[in-house]
Amino acid sequence: MMIKLKYFPEGVNDKLLANFKSFDEVKEAIRTGQVYEGRVIMCDREHNLHIDLGGFVGIIYRSEGALGVLEGEVRDIALISKVGRFVCFKVIGFRRNDSGKREIVLSRRLVQYNCKKEYIDSLSPGDIISARVTRLEGFGAFIDIGAGINSLIPIDMLSVSRISHPRERLKEGQLLRCALRKREDGKLTFTLKELLGTWEQNAAEFTVGETVKGVVRSVESYGIFVELAPNLAGLAESNPKFEAGQRVSVFIKSIIPEKMKVKLVIVDSFSDSAVVPLKYYITEGKINAFRYSPECSEKLIETVF
Repeated sequence: MMIKLKYFPEGVNDKLLANFKSFDEVKEAIRTGQVYEGRVIMCDREHNLHIDLGGFVGIIYRSEGALGVLEGEVRDIALISKVGRFVCFKVIGFRRNDSGKREIVLSRRLVQYNCKKEYIDSLSPGDIISARVTRLEGFGAFIDIGAGINSLIPIDMLSVSRISHPRERLKEGQLLRCALRKREDGKLTFTLKELLGTWEQNAAEFTVGETVKGVVRSVESYGIFVELAPNLAGLAESNPKFEAGQRVSVFIKSIIPEKMKVKLVIVDSFSDSAVVPLKYYITEGKINAFRYSPECSEKLIETVF
């Protein structure tokens, strides 16, 4: 099934940016129920969010700040941390504050409620979606899957090549494609690695005799694993000179599909802190099954959604 994106991760669609120049425009926004975005300029003592609307300032009261705030499922830090960032909202009305000044009242909770009901609840395992990285923790990457609603890609689902922390694969604010891996007790878990190609697809990017860049991922007694691509690693001989995380140049000695092995020789190390870019082999639609291992390999590595 092709998922038509209606609700975007926050901060990625400039067309949603609010820029009201008159109260008539604000009233029209109330009438249409259109979704907008604006930058949070302050979170006050009551944890209400104040939003730049262009010619005006709007307010998202704490109770309207996020789906789950009133139920205690979302902590106030989730609101405080939005200062300086873009959030989505609908304009829901006006009210007079304690000083008698008219306020433009906004709701982020309402957008998230509709996003969940109309979009997220319709997703099934294997569906590929757009997301934005919001936070990186040792156990995985939190992603905005729509309207500021967060989900998780566990660290072991970021790539076939093993990493010690998600920051070695992603960076906060990064846009990516991912697939829904499973839905359990209302919680959604996503995966990235199945979109990054099979062993054969990745190996086809390299040729015996080439010298290419790589990243040392682990140093074992029997050799050094060097990542050539997020879904492909090779093995070089042990050498105490090298350690995990180093960028290295490697000579490709052999590529053996039957054993899913790439034999390497480390030539030298160099300084480079850039995150290895992602290359997608599938970007849309739905995955029912993913076989990483080649047909000629005795070992079967696959994912069934």
